[in-house]
Amino acid sequence: MTERRVFVGAVAGAHGIKGEVRVKTFTVDPASLGAYGPLATENGTRLQIAALRPGRNGESIVRFVGVSDRNAAEALRGAQLYVSRAALPEPEAGEFYYADLIGLRAEDAKGAVLGTVRALHNFGAGDVIEIEFTGGETEFIPFTDANVPLVDLVAGRIVIVPPQYDED
Repeated sequence: MTERRVFVGAVAGAHGIKGEVRVKTFTVDPASLGAYGPLATENGTRLQIAALRPGRNGESIVRFVGVSDRNAAEALRGAQLYVSRAALPEPEAGEFYYADLIGLRAEDAKGAVLGTVRALHNFGAGDVIEIEFTGGETEFIPFTDANVPLVDLVAGRIVIVPPQYDED
């Protein structure tokens, strides 16, 4: 079985001339990026944080071991950064890591399989869950208690109640 990884940040670009990079973090606290151990890129390259300080707008300024000049920092631009799921703390009751939800079976209230969770997004107005239905079509559903009344990680399923819209 392959190790489950969680996307925690992306290198936005170089910062200065000494090898630092700006990292857009997807952690609750940008400063916690270094709390989970080494980071890995999508191709598996391991990056060890040598120094980290707060940046602007949810970014951290990071210096990685072995990245010592602007050219090396620029080469990391666009790299997506991951940590092992096992390195993260367990979420509080009623909270979930997106990575734990992706791939879960989506069922209706009666237990009929509707499809699978393909992704979760937040476009600014709240979380939405993307369901790929058994027929292949996908739909975004607001990730609210009304539309997703049950998340059962142990059983590998969620229950969804798609919103009903009035036709005008």
